[in-house]
Amino acid sequence: MPLVDALLFGLTLGGAYALLALGFNLQYGVARILNLAYGEMLILAALVAMVMFTQLGISPLVSTVLLGTLAAILGAFLYRYALVPLVKRSRSQEELEGDSILATFGLLFFLQGVMLALFGGNYLSYSFLSVAVDVLGTTVSANRLIALLAAIVFALGLYWILLRTRVGTALRAVAINPGAAPLVGINVIRIAMLGFAMGTGMVAAAGVLLSMFSTFSATMGVVYTMKALIVVIMGGVGNFVGCVIAALMLGLIESFVSAYVDSGLTLAANYAIFLLVLIFRPAGLFGRAVS
Repeated sequence: MPLVDALLFGLTLGGAYALLALGFNLQYGVARILNLAYGEMLILAALVAMVMFTQLGISPLVSTVLLGTLAAILGAFLYRYALVPLVKRSRSQEELEGDSILATFGLLFFLQGVMLALFGGNYLSYSFLSVAVDVLGTTVSANRLIALLAAIVFALGLYWILLRTRVGTALRAVAINPGAAPLVGINVIRIAMLGFAMGTGMVAAAGVLLSMFSTFSATMGVVYTMKALIVVIMGGVGNFVGCVIAALMLGLIESFVSAYVDSGLTLAANYAIFLLVLIFRPAGLFGRAVS
């Protein structure tokens, strides 16, 4: 059933995109860092997960947790020692965004160069649970279903943290108004570092999940950075529920365009949606315009 195939594949893509975009939303919405090397972090996690599975026999499901945790720790160090100096010397939000773009642009080329040197520029993949499972009268690869379930678990976990914990309240407060957050005893630098670290962990988890059922290469990072940016703008900066809905929409659109139009037009469809949202809803489909 082509319709069910497209629907399930779109939801799987959307789930991975949701993790990707939630992490980007944390980094930009909370830490105010526009990380151009975000997609390279995803590809790096996918490549490491491939090596861990093919060379060491470690399941990608285990790698999702291990690499997500390690990436979060590395993200905290990166923010603390590379980005905090930019935050402290910036006199405005606009200046911080400009400095962070330049800094992460350099990180992008560094990570991409290392990955090209180690893995080359060819498309890569590996076989993990590529067995057919019957769902609603159609066959779906087990790895796609597992990736979707894992993405749901991660997204629900983040939702619980943001809404049910004091740390989540602090994260939302800094995202909404970083200037007023210190008035209620919130350490903005520390919370921003936590947000950046959580975002790095989530993009690493998304990279491992995507690597389970799709091909990737060392030069594809910029594509995923753009997709994360598209989803965040569609959902609204700082709007995490809108981000998830927008990610699912993007995954479904890609899947249906690929199935019923032309697989080569999926990126064009992404950018067309991005342009329409910027023109008609610049605050996002689920965001509120600032008056």
